[in-house]
Amino acid sequence: MTDTVLAGAEAPAAGPTILGWYEPGTTEWHAARAAGIGGSEIAAVLGISPYESRFSLWHRKQGLLAPVAESEEMYWGKVHEPGICQRFADLHPDLAVYESPTYAAAGRPWQIANPDRVLHPLGKPEEWVPASVLEAKTARDDHGWGKPGTDEIPVHYRAQCLWYLDVLGATTCHVAVLIAGSEYREYVVTYDQAEAELMRTAGAEFMRTVQQHERPDIDGHTATYQTIRALPEGQDDIDIEVSTERRDRYFAALAAAKQADEEKRAAAGLLLDEIGTGRRAVCERRTVATRTVRDGRTYSLQPARNRSTS
Repeated sequence: MTDTVLAGAEAPAAGPTILGWYEPGTTEWHAARAAGIGGSEIAAVLGISPYESRFSLWHRKQGLLAPVAESEEMYWGKVHEPGICQRFADLHPDLAVYESPTYAAAGRPWQIANPDRVLHPLGKPEEWVPASVLEAKTARDDHGWGKPGTDEIPVHYRAQCLWYLDVLGATTCHVAVLIAGSEYREYVVTYDQAEAELMRTAGAEFMRTVQQHERPDIDGHTATYQTIRALPEGQDDIDIEVSTERRDRYFAALAAAKQADEEKRAAAGLLLDEIGTGRRAVCERRTVATRTVRDGRTYSLQPARNRSTS
């Protein structure tokens, strides 16, 4: 059974609150999450999200930035979600797979969960507090994904799983991922109280800063820079005096970036010269970089995503 909606039931008083049934990405869905932290947002609070920074998320919660625009990656993840969940259901006939409402933790209305699916053992009464949850993911490659059946998944997804389990009082989050459009894998994350309490504390502190208008520090995350670029509207033809400290840091960063670019070009040139007409540079049987060609000539040198030297 998959994608069935549990109807005519209410959450138990001691369990999480059901905020409603919302299509992810809709205005209603964003509104339900506006005053809290969802599973895809806790990683930003912790500083481990590749997509959002603490700074950018804070400004969204203040209503100063629009919700995150749907990217191509997000679009295709949404398109593939039903198929991934169906594949999981086919492989686990002992589990009933249901669409999920949006939940808030009991006593913590700001802690929000919207898992892709909730799971119940077949033959047992269907309750609103699921035995486990399912997250469906897509990935371009297997970078960050370990051996199937383990909990070795990208750290921001692990935080999302633990966040959902903490809200629901469940113990297991199954993660089904479709890699490169054709490789299906499954992973399992189990509830860890110490990690959950750490995230819960960080989430509560973040919400305090939102309520008290304490802006986070500026960091080097791309989302932070994009936020700073987006906030001012218009331009006044005036000069703004800045501190010598910020001037010197900016100039030093420009010089360091120029030096780093020169070193990168030199290192890439040496590598391409050694590759010659080859396709890949390898070291100790691991890919270092891949040479792409157009019209018979080198077009680019793409570094391996896993750049560990150990």
